[in-house]
Amino acid sequence: MWYAALIRFIRRRIILGIILTVSFVYCLLSYTGKGEFLSGGDEETLTRRTQPFVWRTLQQHNSSSDDIMCRNSVQGMSLIVDDRGYICPRQEILVGGCCNDAIPSVTQYSCDTCKLNNCCEIYEYCISCCLDPDKKEMLENLLEKAAEENNLIYASVTDHFELCLAKCRTSSKSVQHENSYRDPLSKFCFGEHSPGYDGLEGS
Repeated sequence: MWYAALIRFIRRRIILGIILTVSFVYCLLSYTGKGEFLSGGDEETLTRRTQPFVWRTLQQHNSSSDDIMCRNSVQGMSLIVDDRGYICPRQEILVGGCCNDAIPSVTQYSCDTCKLNNCCEIYEYCISCCLDPDKKEMLENLLEKAAEENNLIYASVTDHFELCLAKCRTSSKSVQHENSYRDPLSKFCFGEHSPGYDGLEGS
């Protein structure tokens, strides 16, 4: 009788030991995998693009038709910029989301309020200036640096317009001491330098 009880006791201990061992191995493997993730073991897969980056040509920006559809910056209270680089008052947005480029006051690739360091006073002008095809080489360099730094925000953008939307938003580089802008007037930047880099005016 006591022999059967001893066997049952040992079996329970063996089963319990197996369960604990399996649990320990699982936790160890999970922790090791997490450690590799945090140390950069999977950084290449994190920053790899799922789609090729699209640069629009000047001809594509200037193509127009009655049924053309545009994405635009959406959020501006008074100004909107579309994905062709046109900036206009909100009331001049057409049904397809494009600025009405038939109006003389609607301008393309406008760098008004922007300085030579590519920092602008107004978000929409920052985007419009950034969309200028002449800025492509500079932006390509920025994308390469972002890939080297494993910047997931810039790795996730798929085209020129999305890049300019993201780049012109204020970021940690726009502030100092965590509570004040480096340049309170020109805080929307798409270039290599942070606000306050220089005080030269651009056009």
